[in-house]
Amino acid sequence: MSQHHAGTAGHDHHDEHDDHGSLKAYITGFIISIVLTVIPLLVVFETSMNKTGVIVTIITMAVIQLIVQLFFFMHIREGDGPKYNVMALILGLFIVLVIVAGSVWIMSFNSVVQ
Repeated sequence: MSQHHAGTAGHDHHDEHDDHGSLKAYITGFIISIVLTVIPLLVVFETSMNKTGVIVTIITMAVIQLIVQLFFFMHIREGDGPKYNVMALILGLFIVLVIVAGSVWIMSFNSVVQ
């Protein structure tokens, strides 16, 4: 009985390893991440786009970058167990949203009068 159990445990570990993605998926995610990082840099340094357009481009690329990171590196779509990682992600996104919105609000109303 213990031999059968040991064989099953080894097989489960192998299946678990396969679920974590292939080298091709990691390389694809890495290349997409690099492109999504370079686009806002080029927009900021090389265009004459207005301020609103630059901010919208940066935010759009950041959201796409988040999605790429979740699917290619964090494997958010995988797993049959409880969705604690999804609940933790939602909490984390809420915290980030509060911090970013608060920072933008503070920077918007921070006028230094001399």
